[in-house]
Amino acid sequence: MSASVTARESVRARRRRVLVWIATHALAIALALMFLAPVVFIALTALMTDQQALTSELWPRSWNWENFAEVFEKSMLLRWTANTLMYALLGTLFTVVSSVPVAYALARFRFRGRRLAFLLVITAMMLPPQVIAVPIYLVWARLGLTDSLWPLILPLLLGDAFSIFLLRQFLVTIPRDYTDAAKVDGCSDLRTLLRVILPMARPAVAAVALFQFFYCWNDYYGPLLYAGVEQDHLTLSLGLATFKAFHSVQWNLTMAATLLVTAPVIIVFFFAQRVFIEGVTLTGVKG
Repeated sequence: MSASVTARESVRARRRRVLVWIATHALAIALALMFLAPVVFIALTALMTDQQALTSELWPRSWNWENFAEVFEKSMLLRWTANTLMYALLGTLFTVVSSVPVAYALARFRFRGRRLAFLLVITAMMLPPQVIAVPIYLVWARLGLTDSLWPLILPLLLGDAFSIFLLRQFLVTIPRDYTDAAKVDGCSDLRTLLRVILPMARPAVAAVALFQFFYCWNDYYGPLLYAGVEQDHLTLSLGLATFKAFHSVQWNLTMAATLLVTAPVIIVFFFAQRVFIEGVTLTGVKG
């Protein structure tokens, strides 16, 4: 008798813990469902037939996995992916390499005009890209680099305002004792940056790299301005819009293409979310 009572109490306690957990995380569960609902809808529509897509039926009558293969047949998705990877990887590499030294100088060096330089970085963050689009486009047109992605990649060799700001805000939180000890040991500023500061700033660098990678991967305005009309030069975001225009009545294929384009970003964030959240959390608490 006592064993059955104990078992019932254990079940009740387990149910109580589940209810308490649900009540505690109710808002998070609701937000998660709200964000997951469009993804589920896209995935289900991508597996429907052309006749069933966007009807009142939400569940596919048959699972049409061949829709994904048809997307590759009717578009240059592999070429668009290669262009987007070139843009995203080179853009991320150039941004990190060029922004880290600038952020280090603004955070550690004492020189005349340092506050003005930091103010210019903040001003550049607030300046809409459309304001300077025309003069910059004329410069690249005279250099003969339009109808390509190089006008979007090469400027990142000069740094990115948001990345410089984010890195600078993290670097000022690192105690100066580390750099002072490195200088006592005879390290130059460059060696101090590479051997001492960068290993400690790894979360911030990872966050900046992910921000820039996602921006380049999803960028639509830049490729629309410079990539031209040739299919070989398009990125995934611009190519997806072109694909939708040509297959506007085939929503199953459009959703399949959308899922293929967004899947890599979701996978990257899923594996890198710990470093990403850590970098964002530790950044910007001083200044």
